Order: sequence, then C-alpha cells, then structure tokens
Amino acid sequence: MDSKVRWGIIGTGRIAHQFAAGLEHSETGVLHSVGSRSQDSARAFGNEFKISRCYGTYEELVEDSEIDVVYVATPHSFHSENSMLALNAGKAVLCEKPFTLTAAEARGVVACARSKNQFLMEAMWNRFFPAMTRLRQMLNDGIVGEIKMIEADFGFRSNRTEEPLLFDLNYGGGSLLDVGVYGVSLASQLLGPPTKVTSVGSIGPSGVDEQCAAILSYQGGQLAVIKSSIISETPQEATIIGADGTIRIESPFWCPKTLTLIQGEAAKTRVEVPFVGNGYQYEADEVGRCLRAGQSESELMPLDESLRIMETMDTIKARWRE
Repeated sequence: MDSKVRWGIIGTGRIAHQFAAGLEHSETGVLHSVGSRSQDSARAFGNEFKISRCYGTYEELVEDSEIDVVYVATPHSFHSENSMLALNAGKAVLCEKPFTLTAAEARGVVACARSKNQFLMEAMWNRFFPAMTRLRQMLNDGIVGEIKMIEADFGFRSNRTEEPLLFDLNYGGGSLLDVGVYGVSLASQLLGPPTKVTSVGSIGPSGVDEQCAAILSYQGGQLAVIKSSIISETPQEATIIGADGTIRIESPFWCPKTLTLIQGEAAKTRVEVPFVGNGYQYEADEVGRCLRAGQSESELMPLDESLRIMETMDTIKARWRE
C-alpha cells in the first residue's frame, strides 16, 4: 500500500471531529468519507472537512469500496456493533476507547477480526504520542529501575445537561469506561494484567459510576492506583515510581508533552516532547504503518492486551457490587 490510507468515520460527534482534524496532520492517511444516522449530519460534517462522500447510514459507509479503514467514533454502547459491521464489510477498524462495554463483547469483536484476518485496534490514542515513546525508552534504559508503583488520575467536572451520555447507563456512561480506562491501560502497558483488584465506585442517581478508585496488585508486589471522576476536577497526572527514581507524566497525562524525571530530593529534569496538531494523527499513522506492513494488529496496542484491559475493568466494576 503505497498511497495514503483512505479513512471513513462512523459518527459525527466530538471525537469524530477531533480525529478528522488530526488526520490533516497524518503522514499516512487521508479522510475520505463519513457515515451518520442522519444525512444532514453527515453532510454538515463533510462540508466542514471538505469531503464529498457523506452517507446517511453506517451501512452505506462501510460498503464504500474506496475506504481502507473505518474509525468507529460512536458512543461506547455501539462500539461492538459498529466495529462488527465494518469488519464484516471487509474493512480494517480503529475503534475508539473503551474498546467495548465488556470483555465478552471485546472477545466477540476480536474473534470476528481474527477469523477474517482483518486489522483491528483499540484507539488508545495517548499510547502513540512522542512523549510516550520517550517514556518507554527511559524505562527500557532502566533510568528509574524496576517499577514499584503507578499512580494515575483522570477526573473532570461535568453534568447531565452538558454531557448526558456520560450519565446514561444504556450508553456506557460513567467515569471508569470514559476516562478511568486511560489509567488502566497505562498500568497494563507497563505492568501487565493484575493478579488482584480492589475498587470502590461512587454510583450516582442514574446508575453510573460518577467516581471510581481502584488498586491493582501484581505478582511482583507492584501496585497501580487508578482514580477517575466525571463530577470533580483532578490533577490528571500519572506517576511511575521506580526503585531508583520517579517519572511523572505531567498533566494532562492522557495528552502528554512533558515528562519530569525525579532522582533524589532535588534532582528534577523536565523533558519536553511536543506534538503536532491535536495528536490524533499518531494513532492513525500507527494504523497506516501496520496496514502497509500487512499486519492485522498493532504491536503497541495488541488485541490480547485490549482484551485484558476490558477484563480488568469488568473486575473493577464487579468489586462495586461486593
């Protein structure tokens, strides 16, 4: 595949707009078409991003023979259904996080992709930022020694009027699925699957977790402390604590550009790793790289890891009912 990857987007909401804007900085891909549940919404999106292929149904979008890959940007509760729709139409898929609502749904989507040898990846966008590449290099170089603890928080203040889907259980609302997944994914990337999970969720009137705190324990004694909220603003930082030092991913850690290395009481080194545009192009370029290489999944965001992340989040939610 020598020419640019042609992207179709399912959905016309906020995330779809951000991804389309990010594609303007992509080295490997270009926006080709959009699909919506409404022709008017699709046409308005197309006018904004100067594309002519604007479909009033998702089915029409995935049947477009010129599309190479579909980005699923619909609400959480539709991720499984929409990903399967695209995979069954023979398209590669990048599905917005959280991958699905449950691990069972995730297993179904992964099985579908693997049976067809189609590319599939969870759109955990921050994993592909230049700052995260630098972080992995620092950790691989052993600059802070063995990781002992990870702390990550992502909380913001919202309400049902501003973002009603966040507070709707039927749409996969709640803090864990929406933003807690960032911390769970970071811990999974660096420490693997936990051996024990402890968690408390603050369940609001609509039935979603408005706040959540989880402690993940690992075979080697490591701990990951994950906090999320959709009703309170938190520092939105992540800290990797090693035997010989600490690396802090400065706020916002889910969209990182600054790392702080701390060794000793006064030895602090700030590492600036800026990014271009809004950052969504990095995950798009990972997909483009994989497709050009003939890969059916990404080594940086492998499907088995997405499954493990969903299993961990299922366990976190199960602890709230104990």
